[in-house]
Amino acid sequence: MSAIDQILDKAVAGTRITAEECMELYASNEIEKMGHAANQIMLRFHPEPVTTFVIGRNINYTNICDVYCRFCAFYRPPGSKEGYVLPDEAIFQKIQETIDVGGTEILMQGGTNPNLPFSYYTNLLREIKKRFPSITMHSFSPAEILKMKEVSGGLTLEQVVRELKEAGLDSLPGGGGEILDDRTRRKISRLKGSWRDWMDVMQTAQRVGMSTTATMVIGFGESIEERALHLLRVRDAQDECIASGWNSPGFLAFISWTFQPDNTNLKAEKLGPEDYLKNVAISRIMLDNIPNFQSSWVTMGPEVGKLSLQYGCNDFGSTMIEENVVSAAGTTHKVNISSTLQIIREAGKIPAQRNTRYEILRMFDNDSSAVEKDFIMQN
Repeated sequence: MSAIDQILDKAVAGTRITAEECMELYASNEIEKMGHAANQIMLRFHPEPVTTFVIGRNINYTNICDVYCRFCAFYRPPGSKEGYVLPDEAIFQKIQETIDVGGTEILMQGGTNPNLPFSYYTNLLREIKKRFPSITMHSFSPAEILKMKEVSGGLTLEQVVRELKEAGLDSLPGGGGEILDDRTRRKISRLKGSWRDWMDVMQTAQRVGMSTTATMVIGFGESIEERALHLLRVRDAQDECIASGWNSPGFLAFISWTFQPDNTNLKAEKLGPEDYLKNVAISRIMLDNIPNFQSSWVTMGPEVGKLSLQYGCNDFGSTMIEENVVSAAGTTHKVNISSTLQIIREAGKIPAQRNTRYEILRMFDNDSSAVEKDFIMQN
């Protein structure tokens, strides 16, 4: 039995693998074996042949940013003629359009805009919840939260997060994780903060009772050791949350994708589908305490997204009614609700609409054809 087989058998049997063993997997090209093991581990969490998705919308409320990430094609520096802040009414209209097609989640993110006071965010959240009490605000990245702290006039990080929660923030997405190791972070985004800064925001959100997600982006030229460290740090933080007694599920989901270099200031070789699927599988094998893994069809395309459902993913992510950041880097994959259902079925799974908490709202099994047809016609 090879060393890789031993590591995979160990993981499938329920024994946690080490960072060193994770690095051995990254050094191996036995991707199909890893995918098979990851799929078996996924079945421990989700034994039924169901793949979930959420109907949601990205709202990029501003593109003004003073972090200047080399890998971002979306941002504009302060003072740019191309910079914008969406009017509140435009945001409200986008949310109404989302609700009109059965949407339940708003992923509102933008740049770290130094011209917006902290009250902008709390007032906006209150107005959103006043108009749309049922919508889930799964919004703002750790970098944005840290900018809010900076402009808050002396509030602590926990005070900032608590005030956002009280104003209507429901869940914190893991954007800006990239690679959780400072060598790569300094290279690609010197002003964005350390990996510990990112984790502090996430753990603060968990401490005050919010759910979160974790992310990972590969393809910046990072080492396999840095990839393994990224996964280890996420796993350790989830262990801490579980052991702490905080009123939070911690990281409800993990999402990874590959860096899209087009139109950015960071030149790197664009990774292919095999690299992505390998990373998905290794992540599922390593992260034995995170229940949900989301496919990244937005960057990889629907067909690779479908394949990822055999490599450890149990969720197809958001229908993404609107998306601007990845599109700015030249990647424009789109799917609607009908094609989402079709892709999931082609993977041999039963589609199910979920909410942000991964609670199933609607199943689309073989007995629901009439209901499904009506649902698609409405949306």
